[in-house]
Amino acid sequence: MIEKSRELDAADPLSHFRERFHVPKGVIYLDGNSLGCLPKATRGRMQEVIDREWGEGLIRSWNDAGWFDMAKRIGGKIAPLIGAQPHEVIACDSTSVNIFKLLAAALDMRPGRKVVLSEPGNFPTDLYMIAGLERQGLAERRLAERGELIGALDEDVALLMLTHAHYKTGELFDIAALTEAAQAAGALVLWDLSHSTGALPVDLNAANADFAVGCGYKYLCGGPGAPAFAFVAERHLGRLAQPLTGWFGHSAPFAFSDDYDAASGIEQLLCGTSPVLGLSALEVGVDLIAEIGVGRLHQKSRALSDFFLECVADHGLDLELVSPPDSGERGSQLSFRHPDAYAICQALIARGVIGDFRDPDIFRLGFAPAYLRFTDIAEAARHLAEVLESGEWQREEFGRRAAVT
Repeated sequence: MIEKSRELDAADPLSHFRERFHVPKGVIYLDGNSLGCLPKATRGRMQEVIDREWGEGLIRSWNDAGWFDMAKRIGGKIAPLIGAQPHEVIACDSTSVNIFKLLAAALDMRPGRKVVLSEPGNFPTDLYMIAGLERQGLAERRLAERGELIGALDEDVALLMLTHAHYKTGELFDIAALTEAAQAAGALVLWDLSHSTGALPVDLNAANADFAVGCGYKYLCGGPGAPAFAFVAERHLGRLAQPLTGWFGHSAPFAFSDDYDAASGIEQLLCGTSPVLGLSALEVGVDLIAEIGVGRLHQKSRALSDFFLECVADHGLDLELVSPPDSGERGSQLSFRHPDAYAICQALIARGVIGDFRDPDIFRLGFAPAYLRFTDIAEAARHLAEVLESGEWQREEFGRRAAVT
């Protein structure tokens, strides 16, 4: 398979983009669905912000360097990646905070309804944010399995909240179909695009989506803890009332009024002062992913994951795949179940093959197409076969630890 991987790399039209990222030597990085690699241009951009804009410009840079408009500008760049209009997206806060804001806003828009419907096993922060509103008496959580979600939509449901690509399995929801079903029942819909944006084509406007959030540090390569983003459909902007009424969301923040008057556009989702350093790093990653193109990235990610399964079969490995076998029905990842998944993952990491583990028994491999090669995939499969066949994962140092990251 190594020879085939070299042929695939030679024919890959995206292969030259790998040089635009810092990928450590001796590492096969299959965890870009948790933290993307560093774009090389980020170093220079951060140095410019620190030395020139902050160091020399000081407070003048809010105007001179465009800091004040960064959140809207970067949101506008993310918009085409998710099928939205530039004025419908803003880069701000974390995914968790944006979920809370849009959950509360959606409930406010559906008086008499308190149920937020989701699925068991959704990413924990999504469910935890419902619980926070529940404690205030503002929401009621309802969970239904994937095949039962449409049947669980009734006159009590204010919001359907789901993650497009499941974080553990990568299984995809049909955004358009579920949005239509929820809206037919009188509910709004909030999509979490954290494991989709920058790797999968998403068209929120075509699906008539209401709200969405997403992460900046996975496929967008914005760096650890990078600001997230939020989407609000244009039709809702005039009705939205998010609960975190901080000064940057005010219609005239520098009027310093005692009374809150929300901005009329997407900037009303802002709360506190924008994190300039984090947004600066994020913008580099967004620009690079936009340059490559989501369509091309998705095509390559499917090819990479399919090739990995081909390599696994060639090695004769019998692994339980929990991701959909059809690459068109999963995100840019493959997840496998094994009772010793944690130890296997640690043994691979010791060899320089970095994937990750998800409780209780899943090891997950992400295929970030912007910088991965087919030779990386063939080598990763070889290492996995050697780890499983040699039993080296049974060594004491790879045993389960109390703290799992």
